[in-house]
Amino acid sequence: MSSRRIGIFDSGVGGLTVVRAVNTLLPGESVVYFGDTARVPYGSKSPETVVRFSIEDAEFLLGKGIKLLVVACNTASSVSLPALREFADVPVIGVIEPGAKTAAASTQNGIVGVIGTLGTISSGAYQKALRSFGTVLRVVAQPSPLLVPLVEEGWLEHRITELVLREYTSPLVSEGIDTLVLGCTHYPLLKEALAGVLGPGISLVDSAGATAAEVSTILDSEGLRNEGGSGENSFYVSDIPLKFQEIAQRFLGRSVPLVTHVEVGDLHR
Repeated sequence: MSSRRIGIFDSGVGGLTVVRAVNTLLPGESVVYFGDTARVPYGSKSPETVVRFSIEDAEFLLGKGIKLLVVACNTASSVSLPALREFADVPVIGVIEPGAKTAAASTQNGIVGVIGTLGTISSGAYQKALRSFGTVLRVVAQPSPLLVPLVEEGWLEHRITELVLREYTSPLVSEGIDTLVLGCTHYPLLKEALAGVLGPGISLVDSAGATAAEVSTILDSEGLRNEGGSGENSFYVSDIPLKFQEIAQRFLGRSVPLVTHVEVGDLHR
């Protein structure tokens, strides 16, 4: 089992930041990634539809012989984890709980901010997870819908991006947050820009990095860590592989030689 791959899925490309974090923290582990680019975004779908899509995505990855499944989609993490844990015969983790746990351990004054897509913030999933920790006294959430297209456009250091970040974060700063959760898997690419906008007084919690740390913990607790060799990545998408490849190279900071197209109807094992 330890030599098997880690399966990661997302509705699109955002989960690639989780791939990058896993590659960095666990260089001996191989990853197989599925991006459901034909049906993105999940945030506008009903919970029942998201659960169905998530199970189909998981079924495809389980067919690859994975040892652990990471739901690198905030929407799917907020509604699909119970069903996926019942469906899958491997450990399943999402991106919300690890981020909330890290933020709760980081905050000093108990006031935690969250930025995310409209769907994620509206679901209340991060707010609920954060409030489950005694160290969190108040949660201030801010939808930030313009950030995903800016990231996918590659405008990480653009003046417009800085202005948008200031607009979105100023209400959170005025509420006195000392910790900010980057509640979308695209947002870790804006970490440097956010640090410049917010300054050193506010800790940034990268949900992708927190998820990779949780992966490491589970691999050790389950005796699944691959102790030898170097890991490799493989990528599958349900639409537009060339566009995905272009964005993936930007997200990962290295070349992605092959992206395989899988028809949605072929996701079943």
